[in-house]
Amino acid sequence: MIDTRDRPIIVGVDGSAASVEALVQASTIAAAFDAPLEAITTWNNPVMLAPFESSPDRSPEEEAQRLLDDAVREAFQGNPPRRFRAVTIPGPPTEVLLEQSDRAAMLVVGGRGRGAFKNMMLGSVSAACTAHAHCPVLVVHAPSAPSA
Repeated sequence: MIDTRDRPIIVGVDGSAASVEALVQASTIAAAFDAPLEAITTWNNPVMLAPFESSPDRSPEEEAQRLLDDAVREAFQGNPPRRFRAVTIPGPPTEVLLEQSDRAAMLVVGGRGRGAFKNMMLGSVSAACTAHAHCPVLVVHAPSAPSA
């Protein structure tokens, strides 16, 4: 049994189909446990970006917020559940999600394995979360396309 006493179900959202599906699945779990639901997207300032290359109309934080807004809109068709919050947090995804897992009832992430063993492997963030999170972790894969 997961401890949901004011502890949110946290979802890592990176804009991938798997993370949108993770948001949908986490919403169902949060509703079943009457837990708050929180979507988190992380962002970093590019290390190698020279000052003359930066653009005041394009920041990593704004891009992350746009990505998060789009994922939330896609997951909930403009009608997010009650007790829902969406935030962007600076930092590497693995580090941020592991830190946030300390206050979570559950962490939900999309699995995006690569290469020939795509369906058998986790992506690096989901693998690190399953190994090191301070709460239960659910890894959700994107739904398969219907076969013709």
